[in-house]
Amino acid sequence: MTLPNMISLARLLSVPFNVWLIMIDQWRLALVVFCIAGLSDAVDGFLAKRFGMQSRLGRYLDPIADKVLLVSIFIVLGVQEQLPLWLVILVVSRDLLIVGGLFLLYVFEQPYEPKPFLLSKINTAAQIILAAFVIATLAFSLNGAAVYIGFLIPLAAFTTIASGTEYLIDWWRRMNRMEPDQ
Repeated sequence: MTLPNMISLARLLSVPFNVWLIMIDQWRLALVVFCIAGLSDAVDGFLAKRFGMQSRLGRYLDPIADKVLLVSIFIVLGVQEQLPLWLVILVVSRDLLIVGGLFLLYVFEQPYEPKPFLLSKINTAAQIILAAFVIATLAFSLNGAAVYIGFLIPLAAFTTIASGTEYLIDWWRRMNRMEPDQ
């Protein structure tokens, strides 16, 4: 268990606490926990690459922690009507598409080492920024925040669609390379 893996695991374990904080309207503490979790994504990646602490477990644990964090936060913000439900459905559907594609590759014994695309990293950043901004707006009653949220929502939607499409194309190519059953 490397330090980056422990950081990813801590991010994963922080999710239920963060969801609970949002559900009981403890916005400021929720913002702190969410921002630490969001920053930990960058920290664990930096440590893994910079100090040669990359591991096979980390290649799976890090994206799982990211997906669980973002999907959970988007769902709870959607249920509380702080994010549009169509965006929540889009974010959740993209992640289900990715997990479903990986599951099919596994079922068909196609080797796959998770390696996020640049567009996926941009999408993760856009989603983190949007969620953090929504939580910050609620924590500090920011006036005029609707303008920024109105920009961030379509940005997150666009990067979610583009990233999902990129994964779908990659999955499709991999599946087409399989030898047909005889």
